[in-house]
Amino acid sequence: MEDRRKDKRTSLESTIIIKRIDSEEMTEVPIEISDVSKSGIGFSCSEALEIGAVYESNLTIWTKEVLHAFLMIVRIEMKEEGFLYGASFVGMPELDQKRIEVYQTIHEKE
Repeated sequence: MEDRRKDKRTSLESTIIIKRIDSEEMTEVPIEISDVSKSGIGFSCSEALEIGAVYESNLTIWTKEVLHAFLMIVRIEMKEEGFLYGASFVGMPELDQKRIEVYQTIHEKE
């Protein structure tokens, strides 16, 4: 499969809690992040989410800070242990994007 990502990806072990924002239902779902960039994340989850749907998230990053972000699901792949998702950040502040870029720069030097 051709990699169409426009930003460099970095692995990050963390979890976020998401909830669907276009519904009254407030189910929180833990996910495991496989990679992150300033434009989006890849993650696995046991729950079925919908492509094109936007979810609210609280992303805990390596500094233990929590970034509040909205995720739009753009890719879904079914795996034996659950689902693998690709999501784009929607309206993420530039300061939070820069935090991710700084981490990637430092991580590359190691």
